[in-house]
Amino acid sequence: MSEFNQTSLDRAKKHLLILAVIGLGLVPLLYFTGLMSIETVNMLGRYLCFAIVAVGLDLIWGYTGILSLCQALFFTVGAYGMGMYMAHQYPSADNPSIPQSLYVVFPYDVGQGKGEEILPWFWWPFKFFPLAVLLSILVPCFIAALIGLGGFFSRVRGVYFAILTQAVTVAAFLFFSNNDMFLCGTNGLSQFRTFLGFDLGDDKLKFIMYIVTALSLLGVLALCQYIVHSRFGRILIAVRDAEPALRFQGYKPHHFKMIAFAFAGGLAGLGGMLYTPQMQIITPSDMAPIKSILIVVWVAVGGRGTLTGAVIGALFVNLIYSWLTSPITIGSVQVWSPDYWPILLGLLFISVVLVIPTGIVNIKLPFLPRKKEVNS
Repeated sequence: MSEFNQTSLDRAKKHLLILAVIGLGLVPLLYFTGLMSIETVNMLGRYLCFAIVAVGLDLIWGYTGILSLCQALFFTVGAYGMGMYMAHQYPSADNPSIPQSLYVVFPYDVGQGKGEEILPWFWWPFKFFPLAVLLSILVPCFIAALIGLGGFFSRVRGVYFAILTQAVTVAAFLFFSNNDMFLCGTNGLSQFRTFLGFDLGDDKLKFIMYIVTALSLLGVLALCQYIVHSRFGRILIAVRDAEPALRFQGYKPHHFKMIAFAFAGGLAGLGGMLYTPQMQIITPSDMAPIKSILIVVWVAVGGRGTLTGAVIGALFVNLIYSWLTSPITIGSVQVWSPDYWPILLGLLFISVVLVIPTGIVNIKLPFLPRKKEVNS
Protein backbone atom coordinates (compact mmCIF):
# COMPACT_ATOMS: atom_id res chain seq x y z
CA MET A 1 0.00 0.00 0.00
CA SER A 2 1.36 3.42 -0.94
CA GLU A 3 2.15 6.04 1.67
CA PHE A 4 -0.72 8.18 0.38
CA ASN A 5 -3.25 5.34 0.73
CA GLN A 6 -1.93 4.48 4.18
CA THR A 7 -2.41 8.09 5.29
CA SER A 8 -5.95 8.07 3.93
CA LEU A 9 -6.69 4.80 5.72
CA ASP A 10 -5.30 6.11 9.02
CA ARG A 11 -7.52 9.19 8.71
CA ALA A 12 -10.55 6.99 8.02
CA LYS A 13 -9.82 4.90 11.14
CA LYS A 14 -9.54 8.06 13.23
CA HIS A 15 -12.89 9.34 11.95
CA LEU A 16 -14.47 5.95 12.63
CA LEU A 17 -13.16 5.97 16.19
CA ILE A 18 -14.50 9.50 16.80
CA LEU A 19 -17.94 8.53 15.52
CA ALA A 20 -17.91 5.39 17.69
CA VAL A 21 -17.03 7.41 20.80
CA ILE A 22 -19.81 9.92 20.12
CA GLY A 23 -22.45 7.43 19.02
CA LEU A 24 -21.81 4.63 21.50
CA GLY A 25 -20.30 6.63 24.34
CA LEU A 26 -21.46 10.22 24.52
CA VAL A 27 -25.10 9.80 23.48
CA PRO A 28 -25.81 6.89 25.92
CA LEU A 29 -24.02 8.82 28.67
CA LEU A 30 -26.19 11.88 28.08
CA TYR A 31 -29.31 9.71 28.05
CA PHE A 32 -28.56 7.79 31.25
CA THR A 33 -27.64 11.00 33.09
CA GLY A 34 -30.95 12.56 32.10
CA LEU A 35 -29.39 15.26 29.89
CA MET A 36 -30.94 13.81 26.72
CA SER A 37 -34.51 12.60 26.38
CA ILE A 38 -35.48 9.28 24.83
CA GLU A 39 -37.30 11.22 22.11
CA THR A 40 -34.00 12.82 21.08
CA VAL A 41 -32.26 9.43 21.13
CA ASN A 42 -35.04 8.04 18.95
CA MET A 43 -34.67 10.97 16.54
CA LEU A 44 -30.90 10.40 16.32
CA GLY A 45 -31.55 6.72 15.62
CA ARG A 46 -33.70 7.64 12.63
CA TYR A 47 -31.05 10.04 11.35
CA LEU A 48 -28.41 7.32 11.63
CA CYS A 49 -30.61 5.25 9.30
CA PHE A 50 -30.39 8.11 6.80
CA ALA A 51 -26.62 8.16 7.28
CA ILE A 52 -26.40 4.49 6.22
CA VAL A 53 -28.16 5.36 2.95
CA ALA A 54 -25.85 8.35 2.46
CA VAL A 55 -22.74 6.17 2.89
CA GLY A 56 -24.04 3.87 0.14
CA LEU A 57 -24.62 6.82 -2.19
CA ASP A 58 -21.16 8.19 -1.43
CA LEU A 59 -19.64 4.84 -2.38
CA ILE A 60 -21.20 4.90 -5.84
CA TRP A 61 -21.18 8.68 -6.45
CA GLY A 62 -18.01 9.79 -4.70
CA TYR A 63 -15.85 6.80 -5.59
CA THR A 64 -17.44 5.37 -8.74
CA GLY A 65 -18.89 8.48 -10.34
CA ILE A 66 -22.47 7.18 -10.50
CA LEU A 67 -25.07 9.81 -9.58
CA SER A 68 -28.13 7.88 -8.46
CA LEU A 69 -31.49 9.49 -7.82
CA CYS A 70 -33.26 6.37 -6.61
CA GLN A 71 -31.63 5.61 -3.25
CA ALA A 72 -34.84 6.64 -1.47
CA LEU A 73 -36.61 3.91 -3.46
CA PHE A 74 -34.26 1.23 -2.10
CA PHE A 75 -34.58 2.71 1.40
CA THR A 76 -38.38 2.57 1.27
CA VAL A 77 -38.47 -0.96 -0.14
CA GLY A 78 -36.32 -2.12 2.80
CA ALA A 79 -38.59 -0.20 5.18
CA TYR A 80 -41.67 -1.87 3.67
CA GLY A 81 -40.06 -5.27 4.20
CA MET A 82 -39.71 -4.73 7.94
CA GLY A 83 -43.08 -2.95 8.02
CA MET A 84 -44.80 -6.02 6.56
CA TYR A 85 -43.27 -8.15 9.32
CA MET A 86 -44.47 -5.70 11.98
CA ALA A 87 -47.92 -5.51 10.39
CA HIS A 88 -48.30 -9.28 10.83
CA GLN A 89 -47.99 -8.78 14.61
CA TYR A 90 -51.32 -6.90 14.66
CA PRO A 91 -53.90 -8.96 12.69
CA SER A 92 -57.43 -7.81 12.00
CA ALA A 93 -60.04 -8.86 14.55
CA ASP A 94 -62.48 -9.67 11.72
CA ASN A 95 -60.02 -11.73 9.70
CA PRO A 96 -56.93 -12.81 11.72
CA SER A 97 -55.11 -13.96 8.57
CA ILE A 98 -54.91 -10.34 7.32
CA PRO A 99 -52.83 -7.61 9.02
CA GLN A 100 -54.97 -4.74 10.26
CA SER A 101 -53.09 -2.16 8.17
CA LEU A 102 -53.94 -4.11 4.99
CA TYR A 103 -57.46 -4.99 6.10
CA VAL A 104 -58.63 -1.37 6.37
CA VAL A 105 -57.67 -0.64 2.74
CA PHE A 106 -58.07 -4.11 1.22
CA PRO A 107 -58.89 -3.81 -2.52
CA TYR A 108 -61.81 -6.20 -2.86
CA ASP A 109 -62.53 -7.96 -6.14
CA VAL A 110 -66.00 -7.85 -7.65
CA GLY A 111 -68.28 -10.09 -5.58
CA GLN A 112 -65.78 -10.35 -2.72
CA GLY A 113 -67.03 -9.28 0.69
CA LYS A 114 -65.85 -8.79 4.25
CA GLY A 115 -64.31 -11.91 5.74
CA GLU A 116 -63.24 -13.24 2.34
CA GLU A 117 -59.91 -11.43 2.20
CA ILE A 118 -56.93 -13.55 1.17
CA LEU A 119 -53.39 -12.66 2.21
CA PRO A 120 -51.34 -11.87 -0.94
CA TRP A 121 -48.64 -14.44 -1.66
CA PHE A 122 -45.75 -11.98 -1.32
CA TRP A 123 -46.79 -11.13 2.25
CA TRP A 124 -46.21 -14.68 3.50
CA PRO A 125 -42.37 -14.66 3.78
CA PHE A 126 -42.51 -11.51 5.92
CA LYS A 127 -44.34 -13.33 8.70
CA PHE A 128 -40.94 -14.66 9.82
CA PHE A 129 -38.38 -12.23 11.24
CA PRO A 130 -35.19 -13.80 9.80
CA LEU A 131 -36.74 -13.89 6.32
CA ALA A 132 -38.02 -10.34 6.70
CA VAL A 133 -34.52 -9.11 7.59
CA LEU A 134 -32.95 -10.99 4.69
CA LEU A 135 -35.53 -9.86 2.13
CA SER A 136 -35.44 -6.25 3.33
CA ILE A 137 -31.81 -6.14 2.20
CA LEU A 138 -31.84 -8.53 -0.76
CA VAL A 139 -34.93 -7.17 -2.54
CA PRO A 140 -33.53 -3.59 -2.82
CA CYS A 141 -30.20 -5.13 -3.82
CA PHE A 142 -31.93 -7.15 -6.56
CA ILE A 143 -33.89 -4.13 -7.83
CA ALA A 144 -30.65 -2.11 -7.97
CA ALA A 145 -28.97 -4.95 -9.89
CA LEU A 146 -31.79 -4.94 -12.44
CA ILE A 147 -31.48 -1.17 -12.90
CA GLY A 148 -27.72 -1.54 -13.28
CA LEU A 149 -28.14 -4.39 -15.73
CA GLY A 150 -30.34 -2.25 -17.96
CA GLY A 151 -28.33 0.96 -17.56
CA PHE A 152 -24.66 0.05 -17.28
CA PHE A 153 -24.67 -2.73 -19.87
CA SER A 154 -26.23 -0.23 -22.28
CA ARG A 155 -23.46 2.22 -21.34
CA VAL A 156 -25.87 4.81 -19.98
CA ARG A 157 -23.71 7.27 -18.06
CA GLY A 158 -23.69 10.62 -16.31
CA VAL A 159 -26.82 12.73 -16.27
CA TYR A 160 -28.67 10.22 -18.46
CA PHE A 161 -28.30 7.52 -15.82
CA ALA A 162 -29.45 9.99 -13.14
CA ILE A 163 -32.57 10.72 -15.22
CA LEU A 164 -33.16 6.98 -15.67
CA THR A 165 -33.03 6.37 -11.91
CA GLN A 166 -35.33 9.31 -11.29
CA ALA A 167 -37.85 7.90 -13.78
CA VAL A 168 -37.70 4.49 -12.06
CA THR A 169 -38.37 6.18 -8.71
CA VAL A 170 -41.43 7.99 -10.07
CA ALA A 171 -42.76 4.72 -11.53
CA ALA A 172 -42.20 2.92 -8.22
CA PHE A 173 -43.91 5.74 -6.32
CA LEU A 174 -47.01 5.35 -8.50
CA PHE A 175 -46.85 1.56 -8.13
CA PHE A 176 -46.74 1.66 -4.34
CA SER A 177 -49.46 4.33 -4.21
CA ASN A 178 -51.88 2.13 -6.16
CA ASN A 179 -54.19 0.40 -3.71
CA ASP A 180 -54.64 -2.58 -6.06
CA MET A 181 -51.01 -3.58 -5.48
CA PHE A 182 -51.88 -4.82 -1.94
CA LEU A 183 -49.31 -2.50 -0.35
CA CYS A 184 -51.89 -0.36 1.47
CA GLY A 185 -51.82 2.41 -1.14
CA THR A 186 -51.05 5.96 -0.07
CA ASN A 187 -51.85 5.03 3.55
CA GLY A 188 -48.69 2.98 3.69
CA LEU A 189 -47.94 0.60 6.53
CA SER A 190 -48.87 1.73 10.02
CA GLN A 191 -50.97 0.59 13.00
CA PHE A 192 -47.99 -1.27 14.43
CA ARG A 193 -48.19 -2.37 18.05
CA THR A 194 -45.13 -4.46 18.91
CA PHE A 195 -41.66 -5.35 17.64
CA LEU A 196 -39.94 -8.55 18.76
CA GLY A 197 -42.13 -8.68 21.83
CA PHE A 198 -41.54 -5.07 22.86
CA ASP A 199 -44.25 -2.44 22.90
CA LEU A 200 -43.30 0.25 20.38
CA GLY A 201 -43.75 2.93 23.03
CA ASP A 202 -41.25 1.22 25.34
CA ASP A 203 -38.23 3.45 26.04
CA LYS A 204 -36.04 0.36 26.30
CA LEU A 205 -36.89 -0.64 22.71
CA LYS A 206 -36.15 2.86 21.43
CA PHE A 207 -32.73 2.85 23.09
CA ILE A 208 -31.93 -0.66 21.86
CA MET A 209 -32.88 0.30 18.30
CA TYR A 210 -30.60 3.34 18.54
CA ILE A 211 -27.67 1.15 19.64
CA VAL A 212 -28.37 -1.43 16.91
CA THR A 213 -28.54 1.34 14.30
CA ALA A 214 -25.32 2.95 15.54
CA LEU A 215 -23.50 -0.38 15.43
CA SER A 216 -24.87 -1.05 11.95
CA LEU A 217 -23.67 2.34 10.73
CA LEU A 218 -20.19 1.77 12.15
CA GLY A 219 -20.10 -1.66 10.55
CA VAL A 220 -21.20 -0.24 7.19
CA LEU A 221 -18.57 2.50 7.43
CA ALA A 222 -15.81 0.02 8.29
CA LEU A 223 -16.85 -2.29 5.44
CA CYS A 224 -17.01 0.55 2.90
CA GLN A 225 -13.63 1.88 4.06
CA TYR A 226 -12.18 -1.58 3.52
CA ILE A 227 -13.73 -1.72 0.04
CA VAL A 228 -12.43 1.65 -1.15
CA HIS A 229 -8.90 0.86 0.06
CA SER A 230 -8.90 -2.57 -1.56
CA ARG A 231 -8.02 -3.48 -5.15
CA PHE A 232 -11.74 -3.47 -5.97
CA GLY A 233 -11.99 0.08 -4.61
CA ARG A 234 -9.08 1.24 -6.76
CA ILE A 235 -10.89 -0.16 -9.79
CA LEU A 236 -14.03 1.77 -8.79
CA ILE A 237 -11.97 4.97 -8.64
CA ALA A 238 -10.51 4.14 -12.06
CA VAL A 239 -14.05 3.73 -13.37
CA ARG A 240 -14.82 7.21 -12.09
CA ASP A 241 -11.69 8.89 -13.42
CA ALA A 242 -10.84 7.02 -16.63
CA GLU A 243 -13.49 4.53 -17.67
CA PRO A 244 -12.47 4.41 -21.39
CA ALA A 245 -8.84 3.74 -20.44
CA LEU A 246 -9.92 1.00 -18.04
CA ARG A 247 -11.99 -0.61 -20.77
CA PHE A 248 -9.03 -0.39 -23.16
CA GLN A 249 -6.93 -2.38 -20.67
CA GLY A 250 -9.38 -5.29 -20.81
CA TYR A 251 -11.59 -4.55 -17.80
CA LYS A 252 -15.37 -4.51 -18.02
CA PRO A 253 -16.41 -1.39 -16.04
CA HIS A 254 -20.12 -2.18 -16.24
CA HIS A 255 -19.60 -5.28 -14.10
CA PHE A 256 -17.93 -3.29 -11.33
CA LYS A 257 -20.51 -0.52 -11.56
CA MET A 258 -23.40 -2.95 -11.26
CA ILE A 259 -21.85 -4.69 -8.24
CA ALA A 260 -21.24 -1.37 -6.47
CA PHE A 261 -24.73 -0.11 -7.35
CA ALA A 262 -26.41 -3.29 -6.09
CA PHE A 263 -24.35 -3.15 -2.89
CA ALA A 264 -25.41 0.47 -2.29
CA GLY A 265 -29.03 -0.58 -2.86
CA GLY A 266 -28.64 -3.25 -0.17
CA LEU A 267 -27.20 -0.67 2.23
CA ALA A 268 -30.19 1.60 1.60
CA GLY A 269 -32.49 -1.36 2.30
CA LEU A 270 -30.66 -1.95 5.59
CA GLY A 271 -31.22 1.69 6.56
CA GLY A 272 -34.91 1.45 5.72
CA MET A 273 -35.30 -1.80 7.64
CA LEU A 274 -33.90 -0.16 10.79
CA TYR A 275 -35.98 2.98 10.22
CA THR A 276 -39.46 1.44 10.35
CA PRO A 277 -39.46 0.27 14.03
CA GLN A 278 -38.20 3.72 15.05
CA MET A 279 -40.54 5.80 12.89
CA GLN A 280 -43.50 3.37 13.23
CA ILE A 281 -44.92 4.26 9.82
CA ILE A 282 -43.77 3.99 6.22
CA THR A 283 -45.61 5.38 3.18
CA PRO A 284 -44.93 5.84 -0.56
CA SER A 285 -44.11 9.49 0.16
CA ASP A 286 -40.81 8.26 1.62
CA MET A 287 -39.70 7.33 -1.90
CA ALA A 288 -40.86 10.56 -3.54
CA PRO A 289 -38.27 11.94 -6.01
CA ILE A 290 -37.39 14.84 -3.70
CA LYS A 291 -36.23 12.35 -1.04
CA SER A 292 -33.49 10.97 -3.31
CA ILE A 293 -32.38 14.49 -4.16
CA LEU A 294 -32.09 15.23 -0.43
CA ILE A 295 -29.74 12.26 -0.03
CA VAL A 296 -27.53 13.78 -2.73
CA VAL A 297 -27.55 17.06 -0.79
CA TRP A 298 -26.47 15.27 2.40
CA VAL A 299 -23.48 13.70 0.66
CA ALA A 300 -22.50 16.93 -1.11
CA VAL A 301 -22.74 19.00 2.07
CA GLY A 302 -20.82 16.48 4.17
CA GLY A 303 -18.12 15.74 1.64
CA ARG A 304 -18.37 13.59 -1.46
CA GLY A 305 -15.79 10.82 -1.69
CA THR A 306 -15.03 10.66 2.04
CA LEU A 307 -17.68 8.24 3.46
CA THR A 308 -17.39 9.92 6.87
CA GLY A 309 -18.55 13.14 5.25
CA ALA A 310 -21.74 11.40 4.13
CA VAL A 311 -22.53 10.59 7.77
CA ILE A 312 -21.75 14.12 8.92
CA GLY A 313 -23.80 15.63 6.10
CA ALA A 314 -26.83 13.44 6.82
CA LEU A 315 -26.75 14.25 10.52
CA PHE A 316 -25.99 17.95 10.06
CA VAL A 317 -28.76 18.65 7.51
CA ASN A 318 -31.38 16.63 9.38
CA LEU A 319 -30.55 18.15 12.75
CA ILE A 320 -30.93 21.70 11.46
CA TYR A 321 -34.08 20.55 9.65
CA SER A 322 -35.59 19.34 12.94
CA TRP A 323 -34.75 22.68 14.54
CA LEU A 324 -35.74 25.02 11.72
CA THR A 325 -39.04 23.40 10.75
CA SER A 326 -40.65 24.86 13.87
CA PRO A 327 -41.53 28.55 14.32
CA ILE A 328 -38.98 30.58 16.27
CA THR A 329 -40.20 33.62 18.15
CA ILE A 330 -38.38 36.26 20.15
CA GLY A 331 -40.82 37.90 22.50
CA SER A 332 -43.98 38.31 20.46
CA VAL A 333 -42.17 38.51 17.09
CA GLN A 334 -41.82 35.42 14.90
CA VAL A 335 -38.32 35.59 13.43
CA TRP A 336 -38.38 32.26 11.65
CA SER A 337 -41.07 30.33 9.77
CA PRO A 338 -40.86 26.69 8.64
CA ASP A 339 -41.69 27.97 5.15
CA TYR A 340 -38.15 29.40 4.95
CA TRP A 341 -36.50 25.97 5.28
CA PRO A 342 -36.40 25.04 1.53
CA ILE A 343 -34.77 28.40 0.80
CA LEU A 344 -32.14 27.84 3.48
CA LEU A 345 -31.47 24.31 2.24
CA GLY A 346 -30.97 25.58 -1.31
CA LEU A 347 -28.61 28.31 -0.13
CA LEU A 348 -26.69 25.80 1.98
CA PHE A 349 -26.22 23.48 -1.00
CA ILE A 350 -25.12 26.31 -3.30
CA SER A 351 -22.74 27.69 -0.68
CA VAL A 352 -21.08 24.33 -0.13
CA VAL A 353 -20.66 23.74 -3.86
CA LEU A 354 -19.14 27.18 -4.44
CA VAL A 355 -17.18 27.79 -1.23
CA ILE A 356 -16.24 24.36 0.14
CA PRO A 357 -16.78 21.87 -2.71
CA THR A 358 -15.04 19.13 -0.72
CA GLY A 359 -17.70 19.35 2.01
CA ILE A 360 -17.76 20.39 5.63
CA VAL A 361 -15.75 17.32 6.68
CA ASN A 362 -12.70 18.89 5.00
CA ILE A 363 -13.00 22.34 6.56
CA LYS A 364 -9.64 23.36 8.01
CA LEU A 365 -10.08 24.75 11.51
CA PRO A 366 -7.54 27.54 12.15
CA PHE A 367 -6.79 26.46 15.73
CA LEU A 368 -5.82 22.90 14.75
CA PRO A 369 -2.31 22.06 13.53
CA ARG A 370 -2.14 21.06 9.88
CA LYS A 371 -0.23 18.02 8.76
CA LYS A 372 1.98 18.12 5.73
CA GLU A 373 0.28 16.62 2.72
CA VAL A 374 1.84 13.49 1.31
CA ASN A 375 2.22 13.34 -2.44
CA SER A 376 0.90 10.21 -4.12
